[in-house]
Amino acid sequence: MDDQNKNLILATVLSLLVIVIWFVLFPPPETQTTDTSVTDATTSETGTTGGDVALAPSTATQDGAGSTSEAASEIADTTPRISIETPTLEGSISLKGGRIDQLALRNYRETLEPGSPIVTLLSPVGSDQPYYALYGWAPGTGVTAETVPGANTIWQVESGDTLTPDTSVNLIWDNGAGLIFRREVSVDEKSMFSVTQSVENTGNSTASLAAYGILARHGEPQDLKNFFILHEGGIQMVDGELTETDYDDFQPASAHETVQVAEDAWTGFTDHYWMTALIAESGPGAKLSSFQDTGRNIYQSTLRQPTITLAPGQSAETETRLFAGAKEWDTIRTYQNEDGVLKFLDSIDWGWFFFLTKPIFAVLHWLNAVIGNMGWAIIALTLLIKALLLPLAYKSYVSMAKMKELQPQMEKLKEEAGDDRQKMQKAMMELYKKEKVNPASGCLPILMQIPIFFSLYKVIFVTLELRHAPWIGWITDLSAPDPSSIYNLWGIFPWDGPTPGSIMALLFIGILPLLLGISMWLQQKLNPSPTDPTQKMIFAWMPWVFMFMLGSFASGLVVYWIANNTITFCQQYLIMRSQGYKPDVFGNIRESFKRKQKSDDS
Repeated sequence: MDDQNKNLILATVLSLLVIVIWFVLFPPPETQTTDTSVTDATTSETGTTGGDVALAPSTATQDGAGSTSEAASEIADTTPRISIETPTLEGSISLKGGRIDQLALRNYRETLEPGSPIVTLLSPVGSDQPYYALYGWAPGTGVTAETVPGANTIWQVESGDTLTPDTSVNLIWDNGAGLIFRREVSVDEKSMFSVTQSVENTGNSTASLAAYGILARHGEPQDLKNFFILHEGGIQMVDGELTETDYDDFQPASAHETVQVAEDAWTGFTDHYWMTALIAESGPGAKLSSFQDTGRNIYQSTLRQPTITLAPGQSAETETRLFAGAKEWDTIRTYQNEDGVLKFLDSIDWGWFFFLTKPIFAVLHWLNAVIGNMGWAIIALTLLIKALLLPLAYKSYVSMAKMKELQPQMEKLKEEAGDDRQKMQKAMMELYKKEKVNPASGCLPILMQIPIFFSLYKVIFVTLELRHAPWIGWITDLSAPDPSSIYNLWGIFPWDGPTPGSIMALLFIGILPLLLGISMWLQQKLNPSPTDPTQKMIFAWMPWVFMFMLGSFASGLVVYWIANNTITFCQQYLIMRSQGYKPDVFGNIRESFKRKQKSDDS
């Protein structure tokens, strides 16, 4: 066999081997269901379970009041609450600290099971996993920690009893020492809160202080995927530069770094599908810090506004926005393009191939809006991708048609050369030169397909729009594996199939993986067979190996792969016929059957 043909086979095998190794060593994690119930705290005011939130020393004001300690102790919160009601959110604000600490997402449920609870995003101290936003003021010159509002300050309602997109809530706290603090909280119809903090100096001395916002998370999320293809943890955008921090990489409170903002910034926590982010006002002076209180296992992301100095009779206010909701592409994009949140779409983990994943998802989102079904949108996207790659594929398929026609001559040359490999290679080169065939040309479409495959896998895995998206019949979630199984004859028998993620589920595959294997096998029949028996055997087994391997992948990805194979088969078949070669896909099977029948007769 000549070097060019070897290179073609080697490139193909190595390309497929990359996929095999990647997804065998790092399979998609099993989906876990989180407990969305919120536990009511029942301990006494003096009781504590040891979980304070502290504003780190570096977030104190520059003019030197030292550190502040804002304790949000895990004690019973019997303080009155203000309800939050929007088309997408429901929850409440505690008057203790004015914390936004109860928030659930109306449009999303934990599972597809009937009666499944809606997704809980924020939970108060005293629940299984406290996660909340709180605001306050760090003291500077002329102010002490006791005279500024913090995590445990009890606020009074000045106006508003329910927070809705049409009605804001106004809170007030008088420190009794000449400073009156107010806080106005508003929310839009999606997931964006606006928190305006103001202070009025009615005393006789100058006061310096700085407003801050904190996102605090007690411990790692229970449903943490810990999958290398997905980032979960801290996320921060400062002046156009994105920083992602895994939970394992958070710096301790005693050694963390503070980031100075020159223009625009936001910081927070990102989950697989949900996110919280504090968004600074446009302009210089804000400071961001993220760290872990290792002693109490609390992760904290802080946004501190510039220090202000108030003379007697003066007042000032500052605004911070808070995003708390689902990472819906359309919503995030609107906040970025229309509301000026810098590069907010980067909060979705697009990965290394972002130059492919972003446009691929944009087109997929548009197709879904037109068609109304994400499964058919994936198939339509596959058609578009194949149309774009057709010029490259055309040359490849023409070359494959010629290679297929040359198979008898190549076999004859192999017989004539025997064990003389040099003679064989020379004869092959002469044959290729005579017939004007380039065997390496078939490699390019495969190489082009690999980054597209990885990009689409990333899109299907990380984007919210695929979560619980149905296609047809039994495919009710394109982000999950095919739930059907040969174990119960794909639903004909009354018993359930194997548990998803188990070895049994890998062996007893569903309908989609079976169709994938068949489509790969059909496509392979149009390609020239390797002359080497070992390579020929490897290629013969490859469709069925992939069938089992990809059986545990997201249904959306398998749908894409089946569509891609089917379209490729049709393109290649028609192009090969246009070149005068008439493929006989089932010829080998018939020939094998005839040989067996002849052997039996004899």
